[in-house]
Amino acid sequence: MTLFLITLGFFLLVVAGMAVGYIFQQKSLAGSCGGLGSLGIDKACNCDNPCEKRQERERKAAMTKNSIDIKTL
Repeated sequence: MTLFLITLGFFLLVVAGMAVGYIFQQKSLAGSCGGLGSLGIDKACNCDNPCEKRQERERKAAMTKNSIDIKTL
């Protein structure tokens, strides 16, 4: 039991150290570059009314697609 508590304490110190490092660097957590998007699989949105962030992304994607189409003409 003593070994377990020492190990647990060590891991808690490591996690706390990483948290303090992020706080002092003033960084926010970010996702990886991988995921389903890198495989070409788009997440389905089944919402009747998507959130504002999703609507903005869709508008930007449509504008980018339209500008590419206009440039190729």
